[in-house]
Amino acid sequence: MDPWLIVGLGNPGTAYAGNRHNVGAMVAELLADRAGATLKAHKARARGARIRLGTAGGGLPGPSAVVAVPATYMNESGGPVAALMSFFKIPPERLIVVHDELDIDFGAVRLKRGGGEGGHNGLRSITKSLGTKDYLRVRVGIGRPPGRMDAASYVLKDFNATERKELDFLLPSAVDAIDLLVQKDLPDAQNVVHAW
Repeated sequence: MDPWLIVGLGNPGTAYAGNRHNVGAMVAELLADRAGATLKAHKARARGARIRLGTAGGGLPGPSAVVAVPATYMNESGGPVAALMSFFKIPPERLIVVHDELDIDFGAVRLKRGGGEGGHNGLRSITKSLGTKDYLRVRVGIGRPPGRMDAASYVLKDFNATERKELDFLLPSAVDAIDLLVQKDLPDAQNVVHAW
């Protein structure tokens, strides 16, 4: 069976590492770490690793996957994602993109397939490069900016101190959601994850 490609979105470099916009990359790093792997440079302008996904809640190793983080800026994510899919011969229906989501409360994780990009430049780039919106998404809630703060400024700021403590729960929840998504079909996984 074809492997999965799980891509965590973010911006490269230490200056962006703690930004809200990088939560997808944080999830990918944790997923690799849980599988005992380290993301390494790949010629597709990404860091990636081959892993075996575990069944949610422990158990026998699940399907094989490539977990990756584009080494480009967010708005250029599509090129590396398309290159990884071509290199590993992964079809769009086995692509899972993990990204930050303004329209979901901080701490919540939601799953969906397809739909709009909601102004997310990483998703927009991937959709343009693939020529389809029909891929799975793990949407990690970061909440709306306070007051009149511009959304672009908000996503490029680090999580605040309270949020950073909650990341110890949020990131593992997103990894568990990925495991459920590959073990079950989308509606069954949504029924579990959306009840958390």
